[in-house]
Amino acid sequence: MSAVPVIERSSPIDFLKAPYSTWSADELLSYFQTRNGISYFTVVNEAEITPEKIDAILSNAFTLNEETYSFDDRVDWLNNPSTDIEWSIMLHKFYYAVGLGIAFQETGDDRYADQWMELTSSWIATVPVDFLSSDVTGRRIQNWVFAHYYFVSECRAKSITPEFYLAFLKSLHQQVTYLCQHLTPARNHRTLELYTVFLVAVIFPELKDAKHWLQFSMAELVENIQSDILDDGVHCELSTDYHHIVLRNFLAVRRLAAMNNIAFPQEFDERIKKALAFSVYVHKPDGTIPSLSDGDTGCFLALLEQGYELYGSEDMRYVATQGKFGIPPNLRSKAFLSGGYYILRSGWGESSEDYRDERYFVFDCGDLGAGNHGHLDLLSFEMAAYGQSLVVDPGRYTYDESGEINWRVLFRGTSYHNTVSVDAKNQTRYEFHKEKFKIKGRQPDYELKTFISRPGFDYLHGIANSHEYPVTHERKILFINGEYWLICDVLRANETHSYDQLFHLSSTALNKVSLSADLQSLRVDSPHLLMIQPVLGTGTVSLEGGYISPTYGIKQEAPIIKFSQQGTNCCFYTLLYPYKDKRPAISISMEPVHKNNRMCYAINATYLTIEIETETQLTCDSIFIANESGDYQAGAQSLNSSVVHKRTSSEGHVLSQFDFAELTSNDWLHGDSQ
Repeated sequence: MSAVPVIERSSPIDFLKAPYSTWSADELLSYFQTRNGISYFTVVNEAEITPEKIDAILSNAFTLNEETYSFDDRVDWLNNPSTDIEWSIMLHKFYYAVGLGIAFQETGDDRYADQWMELTSSWIATVPVDFLSSDVTGRRIQNWVFAHYYFVSECRAKSITPEFYLAFLKSLHQQVTYLCQHLTPARNHRTLELYTVFLVAVIFPELKDAKHWLQFSMAELVENIQSDILDDGVHCELSTDYHHIVLRNFLAVRRLAAMNNIAFPQEFDERIKKALAFSVYVHKPDGTIPSLSDGDTGCFLALLEQGYELYGSEDMRYVATQGKFGIPPNLRSKAFLSGGYYILRSGWGESSEDYRDERYFVFDCGDLGAGNHGHLDLLSFEMAAYGQSLVVDPGRYTYDESGEINWRVLFRGTSYHNTVSVDAKNQTRYEFHKEKFKIKGRQPDYELKTFISRPGFDYLHGIANSHEYPVTHERKILFINGEYWLICDVLRANETHSYDQLFHLSSTALNKVSLSADLQSLRVDSPHLLMIQPVLGTGTVSLEGGYISPTYGIKQEAPIIKFSQQGTNCCFYTLLYPYKDKRPAISISMEPVHKNNRMCYAINATYLTIEIETETQLTCDSIFIANESGDYQAGAQSLNSSVVHKRTSSEGHVLSQFDFAELTSNDWLHGDSQ
């Protein structure tokens, strides 16, 4: 084992309170192995502690961020073998220490305890306390404490030496002291670091500064949650993944406080509950989250279970158990106005349909977000149905910008999102500056005009104006009877532009997509999804290769559907029809629309007739969309409304209908009615 730093004992130990400061190293280790009265738990990063990874670490082979590097004798902590700084960051975060502890608990094999001591001692002897950023320090301390849970508090590994343990405690004190003096000013890193200070203060009250750390961290955590969790519960960085990482930290604080009878003010709980409410709605029916902006997809249902245990909220329990227990949320679709996320659902599995089979759609019409995690994805969306993600946000893949292809820039850019690309440009200027690409321009102006959720009909209308090109983009989304979506994209300009409407499909659709066209429509046939557009002018559809990244460092081939037009003013009307087993037969046609006795262009107003034949029924949906106000005529119908929908049976009976003109402001202002 690496040499353990010798701590002089001619005087009391200066980082411990009395009477512990006068004890011998043997007495201290024995005390911490047997003490009662402090309760805590571990937080585990499952992806980093697989048996294969942990057993390889016994021989100093580390697989981090999908890259594997080995060290001969001792870990070279100060040099990164990878071009990606994230590899070194992961090495110094010590997630594997928790994995070593779990393996020791399960097997009793002293090799895991010996390697924990070796790696920890080597780090203490080699690495300056200010190496890498403060958030890395925070995460490392957490993982050291969680490893301590297995090796000292629970299992009491016999190979742990008093000299090592004393050096471990001293390093903890030094690192937390440094952390308090170098906290990240704001956002998710600050939350992580404050949780770390609170964690050590609660678990190691014997450290001389623990009382101050406790008071300091509690006050700062209350301020942090009030500044970072917006009024609607969405985290200020507007990343679905980082939202849940931050929420996990706040919940850990709250759970640790409850276990040790520490009281937080009510406003702390209220913000946590708001953040949990967003988690309730943003989780897809299959139990994963969309990877909007930086971050990965993943399942955070365990956080909702924790929320239920803390607050008794039955809707959290319902979603955490995917409909098995609890009570469904009282809203089917919901708007998160501050965060700019709008979520449409067909239901919660509370009727005859299975929870996982419900249809789901999340729409982005908001800011880039605080910090530097926002993607250039205004008016983009993700869609899932029947237990599968069908149109997906590709994710982030990497923060590394080296190599022939700058994957970081590609995955962050507008073309890697489900929106309309104008002249192949990003919505916000994103340029190389000094060492890497940075956001250098103003984000687009945006407005959510309308959000309506009524039985059998949901409607969204968002507007974007980029400062990189003189084009107004309006996107209208109709969710019909909980079955399918009609997306209307209207683009207005004073000069000719190239418009590409993009849909990124999941990797399961690779090599399984076919395109076809006839006089009336362009069609895309993908597994469990039909995409159909009425033919407009010289519009085309193409199939291109792309990638999605469910997890950092992993990219999977996946198809991209691109509908293209050129012109000044253009529009796309796209039907997205998901299905479970048998593909339905669908036809779509455009009926003539007149205004002031003159034929209208599709960009002004459109009347669509959509016939749908499934295994159980034949229906006809008539949909009128006006992109300009006025009195219109479609056949024998007079129309003066933004949106009109009517569904009839094969016998001509009206099954459902909706007319925007009949609504009042109360129907759509907040847009979160059942």
